[in-house]
Amino acid sequence: MKSVMKPRIRAALVGALILTASEAWSQENFGLPRVPPEQVGMSKQRLDRIHDVLRQEVDQGKLPGTVVLVARRGKLAYADVIGFQNKDEGKPMAFDSIFRIASLTKPLVSVAAMMLVEEGRIQLTDPVSKFFPAFKGQQVSVVRSDGEPGRTSYALVPADGEMTVQDLLRHTSGLAYREITLNAQVKEAYAGLYLPGGPGSLPPFDTRGVTPAEEVDLLAKAPLAHQPGTVWEYSLATDLLGRVVEAVSGKRLADFLDERLFKPLKMTDTGFWVSPSKIGRLAQPFAVDAASGHSIRVFDVSKEPKNDCGGCGAVSTAADYLRFSQMLLNSGQLDGVRILSRTTVALMTSDQLGTRIAAPLTPGELLLGTPGYTFGLGFMVRQGSGVAAVPGSPGEFMWAGVAGTFFWVDPKEELVAVYMSQAPSQCVPTTAGS
Repeated sequence: MKSVMKPRIRAALVGALILTASEAWSQENFGLPRVPPEQVGMSKQRLDRIHDVLRQEVDQGKLPGTVVLVARRGKLAYADVIGFQNKDEGKPMAFDSIFRIASLTKPLVSVAAMMLVEEGRIQLTDPVSKFFPAFKGQQVSVVRSDGEPGRTSYALVPADGEMTVQDLLRHTSGLAYREITLNAQVKEAYAGLYLPGGPGSLPPFDTRGVTPAEEVDLLAKAPLAHQPGTVWEYSLATDLLGRVVEAVSGKRLADFLDERLFKPLKMTDTGFWVSPSKIGRLAQPFAVDAASGHSIRVFDVSKEPKNDCGGCGAVSTAADYLRFSQMLLNSGQLDGVRILSRTTVALMTSDQLGTRIAAPLTPGELLLGTPGYTFGLGFMVRQGSGVAAVPGSPGEFMWAGVAGTFFWVDPKEELVAVYMSQAPSQCVPTTAGS
């Protein structure tokens, strides 16, 4: 596996945490009151380092453009925009540019599920088969050695137990991603789930071409990569979690999120497709990825998808996602609107893996190329001051998207940062050689 974020960008974002403020956008559009960095205990000079690093990446043709927002103590201390929203058209990046956020969809859907948990309509211990009976009696694909060097086959064994809603939230369900799992039998079983893509497709795991019912049927029939509740493996679990939200709420995932999360938080540009009136604000990647040399084919967000992909299908702006992140930092509320209770956010941002769940590739190694992180209910969480090879505080939480998107919350320092680009090689989970 390759690390998902380039070390220079990671160091600039998580280490220095400061940029120069631009005056191109109004305070209302940013969604948080804007102040000089020094007013909230930050250094403009050190924040400028992030700008310098990203400016160099853009100038060298490694990134088309970026938007970065940093808030502390509920106030916007830094806002920076660099490069192009669409390099081929010479269109500059803007603070209100809309991005395919890929796996930053997962925290949104995880919050939606926890709303239903708070209402007593879902229990974390509920088996998925309670909502979709086809998941009862699943089988697990296990490696069987044939005794010949380099030859591997697979056998199917009954699952020891059923995957639960908690397993979906923490990626211990036994589900996998075709691009990440090493289990060839599972890879083959998932083949019918994906839209045609290939190297460089963004995101590579695009499941929006099947209906919700087709997706549930395929995942229920496919073998699991692990016994449920035993191994952390990044997966299609949040896609299935979105189907659970729909089954319980009786609403389409896009509608539930819009009514219960996006509208209350004034996330006006977040959804699962882009309306004609906003399509001109959509950020585009390079035609060819500078790191791999692969052509980049992005999914079409101008059209309504067959299913609202809970794992990777949303679009958003940096400002919208900043409000979502600030809500989590504020223990579930923002501007007098409560989305989740304080105790629910505490549960989501706590260690959900413990010592009983194996993690051959830990969340931190997948996302940042370093150990020292566990997984909560929807994103990874730092366990302590040490072990991790990047600065940070115990209890900080974050996640990233294959499209080049990233959010980070440090409750101890009262910090929130959102990074948006549309460059898959800069911030992606990829298998070696992909």
